[in-house]
Amino acid sequence: MTPHVEPDPQAGAAVKAADRAHVFHSWSAQGLIDPLAVAGAGGSYFWDYDGNRYLDFTSGLVYTNIGYQHPRVVEAIREQAGRLATFAPAFAVDVRSEAARLIAERTPGDLDKIFFTNGGAEAVENAVRMARLHTGRAKVLSAYRSYHGATSTAINLTGDPRRWPSDTGSAGVVHFWAPFLYRSPFYSSNQAEESARALQHLEDTIAFEGPQTVAAIVLETIPGTAGIMTPPPGYLAGVREICDRYGIVFVLDEVMAGFGRTGAWFAAEHYGVVPDLMTFAKGVNSGYVPLGGVAISAEIAATFEKRPYPGGLTYSGHPLACAAAVATIRVMEDEKVVEHAAHIGETVLGPGLRELAERHPSVGEVRGLGAFWALDLVRDRETREPLVPYNASGEAAAPMAAFGAACKKNGLWPFINMNRTHAVPACNITEAEAKEGLAALDAALTVADEYTV
Repeated sequence: MTPHVEPDPQAGAAVKAADRAHVFHSWSAQGLIDPLAVAGAGGSYFWDYDGNRYLDFTSGLVYTNIGYQHPRVVEAIREQAGRLATFAPAFAVDVRSEAARLIAERTPGDLDKIFFTNGGAEAVENAVRMARLHTGRAKVLSAYRSYHGATSTAINLTGDPRRWPSDTGSAGVVHFWAPFLYRSPFYSSNQAEESARALQHLEDTIAFEGPQTVAAIVLETIPGTAGIMTPPPGYLAGVREICDRYGIVFVLDEVMAGFGRTGAWFAAEHYGVVPDLMTFAKGVNSGYVPLGGVAISAEIAATFEKRPYPGGLTYSGHPLACAAAVATIRVMEDEKVVEHAAHIGETVLGPGLRELAERHPSVGEVRGLGAFWALDLVRDRETREPLVPYNASGEAAAPMAAFGAACKKNGLWPFINMNRTHAVPACNITEAEAKEGLAALDAALTVADEYTV
């Protein structure tokens, strides 16, 4: 692996020592982690102080949709900082208005009003607040196998184990099973059956909870960290119909799936649905400066035409973040990043990952689209037993740890969650880089294969 800078282990040691002394890391037992000291990044790669370079198949946390250090975005941030580095959200600021306009142009339907937040969790938090105020109802439904953020409401909406330590049990959230044919909770044998049974389950849940009590249904259009389970045909349209029938607000969480990740500006385009509220963050400016938001339908926006909306953030629509968003969207348009993500998914990542599945018994299923893919790793293809147990840690997670170590040894930084590895590189990754990543996965999967039966 060729580094982009001269190795400087002493500098790396100093960075790591300062980190260990003062930085409190998220989602971690502080004494059990050993963060890599990063010296720099560019495009689809980053490198450490020891001279090791890694192809980033995580896009940071699935947000560097145009890669690291894109010069046009860096320059836009620099120019904005020199012109107007910050200003309070109650004022009309040119770059804030332009960011909102560019986002609204790309959202589906009449989602033309944009409420800016600092990230995805706050976007979900405010979308739920809007839905509750709009309907006068308190209860919100969300799916198991989901992640919506770590603020109070968002973490209670979340359907994976990260919710458990913070679950108040009284946050007005009810979870249900969304479709997932490979591990179907409905014993379905095909996608049509899975869609129909999942919709019936959702409707039954609403019936027993009381339709008049339900403010919103919140779904990731395509669940991200939970496994990149693309919904079966007809499912999201069916949810839309159920929401319309009962006067429930339909919220789509596009924090991870939006802004080109799936080969469309928003994943909802693949399914022909328009939600009432849509959350976004991450790829809106490739994560260069924290930014998120809620795209709001005309009907819900009208609720707050004469009635104040009781919510806001000091840095809502921060000029530096909005400048990064404007530049990122223009880069994506000019460089056809969305089209490229669709192309690389159809011609390289999808076929390449499926070819790996044919040769490696540890791969149970490949699923995804665009630059948004998951490999479901198993001990036994026949039984579909996961390679590691649900929410495994320590020794129980050793097979995935060994797989991850093998990826890094081959110059690939993997995205690993439970028994899955996700292939979620920058949406503008080149064909050569994508093939480099597939080759590294191929080598690492031989390690995972050793744990199969």
